[in-house]
Amino acid sequence: MNMTLQKSSFINEGFYNFINEEVLPLHALDSSTFWNDFETLVADLSPINQTLLLTRERMQEQIDQWHINRKGQPFDALEYEAFLQEIQYLVEEKEDFSITTENVDEEIAELAGPQLVVPVKNARFALNAANARWGSLYDALYGSDIIPAKEGLEKGAQYNEARGKRVIAMAKDFLDDTFPLEMGSHQNACSYVVYYNHLLAFFSDGSSSGLKDPSQLVALSGPRNEPESLLLKNNGLHVELQFDPNGQNGIHDIANINDMILESALSTIIDCEDSVAAVDAEDKIDVYRNWLGLMRGTLEACMEKGGGLSLDV
Repeated sequence: MNMTLQKSSFINEGFYNFINEEVLPLHALDSSTFWNDFETLVADLSPINQTLLLTRERMQEQIDQWHINRKGQPFDALEYEAFLQEIQYLVEEKEDFSITTENVDEEIAELAGPQLVVPVKNARFALNAANARWGSLYDALYGSDIIPAKEGLEKGAQYNEARGKRVIAMAKDFLDDTFPLEMGSHQNACSYVVYYNHLLAFFSDGSSSGLKDPSQLVALSGPRNEPESLLLKNNGLHVELQFDPNGQNGIHDIANINDMILESALSTIIDCEDSVAAVDAEDKIDVYRNWLGLMRGTLEACMEKGGGLSLDV
């Protein structure tokens, strides 16, 4: 089949141009190869799909007729179950079995935790959901009612330094609970240093302590003796300690921690059929273009951030 006939007879022109002009240039795949392979897939799978659709239609007609024939009669659950088995809508339960997975991210295959779901049809929603996987613990504590807005700790229109200090204290409690030191408390740590692959917290008396679990240190950015940030990990989720002695929060913290950024979800599920079903060509172009933009933006952000993170293991 030549490309002209394919384009004019079978492929929506907008979708055809989107693939050729926006998608394929990002890959080492020429247009002719892509569309010929796509045509082969359609030819191979269409008969199978058509058979499944006809089976579904036949079963639905049989179920509809069963209910019509018994209109006004008491519902018999056992009779209905037997009927569904007869038309093979219900099949015999098989013996227990187990399966294994390969090449699947641990966030999907092994870890249990929150996941965000968002319709990719709305670019702003999708971008917000992707960004929402990471958030400031300081902002969350300061802006919520976890800290009662009373006794000098009110939020107000201007930054409340007393409330900010309470935020820092609570965040240090979080570090003590989640990333405990072998000795002492993060509350009293004056600085942090990475010695080989170990994180050391130094105190005002010159003593130091490492983490009870040294493997919780994942990476750092900046010099080892004066990190710009530290990346810690607990139960599959990350926490980034950001240091800035001149920052709004760092200036009030003896260790100059300006913020703690928490990974709040294991993954963001970008859904093509959440709220809006992407069925026609125009919808598909929208969702694929949004997905493409998200992937490119995420890759660029990871490369930019990853370029500054290191930890020799």
